[in-house]
Parts: sequence; structure tokens; C-alpha cells
Amino acid sequence: MFLWVPVLLAGCGGAPAFISPPNPPPPTQPPPVASQSGNVTLSPSYAAVALAQTVHFTATAPSSETLQWSVNGIVGGNAGVGTIDSSGNYSAPAGLSYGVNAVITAADAGAAQTNYATAVVTILAPQVIGSSANPQVASYSIYLPSPGTVTINFGPDTNYGLSTWAQPTPTPYGGEVTVYVAGMRANTLYHLQPLIALDNGASFTGPDSTFTTGTPPGTSAIVASAQNGQLPQSGIELFDTLIPHEEAQAFATDLQGNIIWTYTYPGGSVYDAVQPIQPLPNGHFLVLISYASSAPLHGSTIPSSTIDALREIDLAGNTIREFTMDQLSTALAAKGYNYNLGSFHHDVLALPNGHWIALVSLYQSFTNLPGYPGTTNVLGDLIVDIDPDGQVAWVWNTFDHLDINRHPYLFPDWTHSNALLYSTDDHDLLLSMRHQSWILKIDYADGQGSGKILWRLGEGGDFTLQNGVDPTDWFYAQHGPSFFTQNTSGVFRLGVMDNGDDRLFPDGSRCGTMGMPACYSAASVYQIDETSMIATLISQYKLDPSLYSYFGGNVQLLSNGDVQADFCASPGGSIVQELNLNGSTPQLVWQAGTKGASQYRALRLPSLYPGVQW
Repeated sequence: MFLWVPVLLAGCGGAPAFISPPNPPPPTQPPPVASQSGNVTLSPSYAAVALAQTVHFTATAPSSETLQWSVNGIVGGNAGVGTIDSSGNYSAPAGLSYGVNAVITAADAGAAQTNYATAVVTILAPQVIGSSANPQVASYSIYLPSPGTVTINFGPDTNYGLSTWAQPTPTPYGGEVTVYVAGMRANTLYHLQPLIALDNGASFTGPDSTFTTGTPPGTSAIVASAQNGQLPQSGIELFDTLIPHEEAQAFATDLQGNIIWTYTYPGGSVYDAVQPIQPLPNGHFLVLISYASSAPLHGSTIPSSTIDALREIDLAGNTIREFTMDQLSTALAAKGYNYNLGSFHHDVLALPNGHWIALVSLYQSFTNLPGYPGTTNVLGDLIVDIDPDGQVAWVWNTFDHLDINRHPYLFPDWTHSNALLYSTDDHDLLLSMRHQSWILKIDYADGQGSGKILWRLGEGGDFTLQNGVDPTDWFYAQHGPSFFTQNTSGVFRLGVMDNGDDRLFPDGSRCGTMGMPACYSAASVYQIDETSMIATLISQYKLDPSLYSYFGGNVQLLSNGDVQADFCASPGGSIVQELNLNGSTPQLVWQAGTKGASQYRALRLPSLYPGVQW
């Protein structure tokens, strides 16, 4: 009847010998299970303790029976497996290199083989806390000999206040769990406490430990605060510095502007920029690092050291998966495509199936276009679907689907697309084209679509504008659209950062021309009806023209119903605002600014961990 723990070997008449390799392998067998035979009962059935900790077990049996207590088949146990007294008090061993399971047995002394009950106690060895590649991120490791999860509470004192997400054991049988603890301010002592939840129902709150963070690389200086006594949506802010070239271009702050996380990368050149960074469901981040797509068109020579890649990174900044432009060129050639490629630029999507959808710049030459005699090298866009094996699964080319003679802005930088959205309803793609002032819907169908343009949203497109002045209240040279409803097709809402470059007015004039109306930027929300082909302007927050932001930025609907707008390139630096637009007058709730720096995108996140709200 006795269950033996695989890592405990019984000695001949003596204490079991404990095997403790320095790097324990993950368990390969299921952990022991509590059992019962006869009329003896034992509770709790499962427990978890630290080294030298005591837990009480209660056994019941008819009064005529005498109970015999044992640990892993050893009556009373011993120092190697832990001891248990006649009252059911189990004391874990004082020293183990990593966690093990022990089986507690309460048996009828006269019929031990048939009348008994067992319980399983998980003994947890001390955690290992160390630094990571990121000076503000701690590496917290603990070995669980049974399957379960580990969560770390952390904070500047033992009230903690913040938590990571729950990280599972690496195998169905247990193993070592490492949690990156991120979200701490620089050069500060933090307290850390593990919460362990085993699949068998046992739980354990570990002892307090401390970790002191280091000095992060340089970032833009953030000035952030709540405004007008308002309460902002809780969480953190993720920034993405496009200009200037900072040591850490991607970073997160709390809502007071304190830097709590950064991402930096070795190598590269001053042409490199993060454009953009976004969280992934697995707790990592997807980053596009490349140069400005139009730089070569304007005569810039891109150094060979410049990074041009898509990366999945963890919280410590380690690269988990990478796909470079050279790899893309090879993958496209293997499919028979021959393109004059530029760079990755401005956006990348991670799909639920593990594919990455990337924007890629490409060049095509044209001869004697109207108004452009001779040869013109035109810069367009490619959308590429890259599967997890690095193979090209689907390609969409602007030169195959748009009229080269429509070029309202900054030709021959023809389309200058800057954002992608994935429609979860119908599995199609939305593409934001800055220099066309259009958002397109493309028949993608998870790589099975024809690539047909289903509609064009914007001035001169397929929709009728309602509740706004046509053409002025369309968006111009836009950035960073996002869905503002759960549904993404039929009748739904889109928020758009309307930068406003080259805005067209009813009399045919455009902003930016001498004597014409001033350019202005706006955070606009449209309701899109795909059946009636009507776009209704739901709300529009116009930034003061003196703060006109001519490029970059994004809009985001927050959980509390507020709208966050990143006016990336206002004079003096970026302005990120949380706005309550539900009343007759917009209310400024929270604001952050970076003097002398442009934040390509800014995202309010619940925390640095999926599903965790700070």
C-alpha cells in the first residue's frame, strides 16, 4: 500500500538517501495521489509546506483501532523525509535542494495493509531570486514537484500591492517555474512573496524576500499626472519613442510617469527605431525594429549595421523569436516572388494562429506618369503573412490593387501605410494608408482570401459621411486606428488618429497652403455600417491648432469608456491625453508629455502581465 516518492530511495534499515542534482530535471511521472482503504480517514488530503515547517493531519478511525503514522513507508519518518508524531504533526525536512512530495500514512496498526488512508504533502525548497538582462526585472525561480502555478506579489513594502500573473509548471507533473517580476521602479528595494497553487488543491504562501532594482538605460523624460481632479483608468502606459534615437526606445511607466520597464537592444544604428511594440497574449512583446521606410527615397544611406527585423521578446528583453528582412527575402524568393524590397515598417500583427502579418515597403519603377516625366521610383507597400516556421503564407501588393495615378500626398512615397487591424469577426484585414488618407478593408480570410479591396474608408472612398462636414471631417494622413466595439464587422466603430496633413475643405482648399485654414489634428470616432456604406462621425476631439501633430500617434478606447489619444508630434514633443468624451464638453482626465521626443504610439495597459490589473 505504501507509495514511494521517486526521488527518495529507501536505505536498508536506515534513512532514505536523498538525490539532489544541482539542476533538477522536470518530473517524468505523475505525483502521488491521496488514497483510502478501509475505515481510516485522513485530512487534509493535500498540503504544501516549506522546509522545516509543520502541518497537522487529522485521522479518524474506530476507537478500537490504534493508528500508526508513517512518512514514505517509514514509521514516524526521519530527517530525510520529514517526521510525524502520534498526534499527526508532520515536520518537513530542514534541508532539500529542490521540492519533493512525501506521502503521509495513517494506518490501523493491526491491519496496515488493508485499513489506511494517505495524504500527500508537497515540500517546497527555497526559491532562487536573481537579476535578469533587464536591471528592473527580477528572475524568481521555484521548483514544484507537483503541477500548479506560481504568482509573485511584489511592492516597496510587505503590503506588496502588485502581482505578476500565474505561471504554470513546465510539465503536467511539475518542474521548475521561473517568473520574471517586472514593473518596479529603478534603484529601489522591493519585497517579493510567492503564492503557489497546486492542481491538487493545496496552496502555499511563501516567505518574504527582497530584490533591489538597478539603473535602466536612458529614455524620454515623462511628465504625467491626473488632470482636473479626475480619476484615470488604472494601469500603466507603454511608450514607443520614434524620435530621437533613445537608448531605450520602448518603455513603460506608471501613471505618475515613473519608468518601470524598458526595452533596449544591442547593435543597430541611429536609423533604427521601434515601430511599434505591442503586448502578446503569452506575456511577451512583439517588436518591429527598422528604419523609416521613406529614408532611402530621400537619399539616406542605411548603414549595414541597421536592424531590420520582427522580434518576440520576453520581459527580460531576451529574443524568443526573430524574423529578419534577409529571411523574408529568401522566403519570398522560395515562393517565386521577385520584389524590390525596402524594409519592415510601421506595424506588425500577431494572429491567434501564431502567424505574423507584417507591413513591408517595396519599390516599383514607372515611366512617364502624368506630371512625372522620365522614370519614377515609387514606394508602395506589401502585406506579408509569415507562418511560425518562417514561410510566406499570403502576400498582398499595393501595386496590384490601387491606381498609381491617385496620389494626393507626398508622391512618390505613394501609400505609406502605417497600421494593420485584424477583424476577428470575418478574419479580414484593415490597412491604414497615410498618404492616401484611406483605411482599406482587404479580403484576407486567414490567408485564404482573394486580396480584393472590399471597401475604402475616407475622402473619395466608398462611404457617405454623416454627422460631419464632407470632406473636412474625414481623416487625413492618419495613424493608429483601433476598433472601438467588440464586433469588427457589420455595424462597428473605429477610432482614428486624424493627423490632419493636407486636410481638404469644402471650397477645395487644403490646410498648409498660404492663406488657407490652419491644419489641426483630431481624435475621431466613426461608426461604420458596411451594408448601407455610411460612416457616421460619433465624436471628434480637436486639438488646438497650435499643437498640431503632423504625424504618428494612435487612439485607444479604455475600459472605463474614456478615449486615449497620442498626439505624437506636437510642437515641443508628444502629448498623450486620456479624454472623457461622453458629455457635451470633453474632459481632460490624464495627460503625459515628452519634451523634445515623439512617441509613435502610446498604449494604456492593465499591467505588464496579461489578465492582471494594477
